[in-house]
Amino acid sequence: MTSPDLVAFDLDDTLAPSKGAIDPRIASLLLALMQRVEVAIISGGNETQFRSQVVAQLGEIDATTAARLHLLPTCGTRYLRHDGADFTPVYAQDLTAEQKTGALTALREEAERLGLWEAEPWGDILEDRGSQITFSALGQKAPHDAKRDWDPSGAKREALRDAVAARLPDLEVRSGGSTSIDITLSGIDKAYGMRQLAEHTGIPLTSMLFYGDRLDEGGNDYPVRAIGVPSVAVEGWEDTADKLDALLPTL
Repeated sequence: MTSPDLVAFDLDDTLAPSKGAIDPRIASLLLALMQRVEVAIISGGNETQFRSQVVAQLGEIDATTAARLHLLPTCGTRYLRHDGADFTPVYAQDLTAEQKTGALTALREEAERLGLWEAEPWGDILEDRGSQITFSALGQKAPHDAKRDWDPSGAKREALRDAVAARLPDLEVRSGGSTSIDITLSGIDKAYGMRQLAEHTGIPLTSMLFYGDRLDEGGNDYPVRAIGVPSVAVEGWEDTADKLDALLPTL
């Protein structure tokens, strides 16, 4: 596709290093895109991460431009739009207190049983993101290199995901980033978020273009490709930037 009406992105390892701020080059490219088309970001990170990793790096932008940016943190379980003053929720599919407790307990117990509970992590291993419970094997603040080397084959994440999913049949349990497992309400993943984008913007899925680093079957970006959104696989933010340099002149 050379002329999408909306361009969407995964965040970590697509627009930025995991939990890191976007590079000025990416910021410039996103701003250029927003002058031409709608732009969306959908990822497992929470709202605070979206604001620090992306929004704060874009600088002062006018309300018209900001209105073209759609933020879907926690894998699309939340959707934020700019109301002229700030990004405010369109919806939030929050877990109940009982669901959160069950998810947190299952993650810790199964990680310990499988020998995947880190004794000295970089920050919290478990996080309640309201609409998503997230397990980060090495901690929320683990350095990029350590995260990259922890589970290159994905076998650890797959084993933990399967064990936790068996205990939580009424919730969605999926592999997230390079060291994470995400838990949301059943049926809510990035495909859900993209369908919500289509509903709220009136832009068909086939008129969107998605960039992600885990479009392989089983990857957390795969649901987007599976519902028919034209998708581009990338390997890090630099690759994304190069591909956007090629896309912009066609818009």
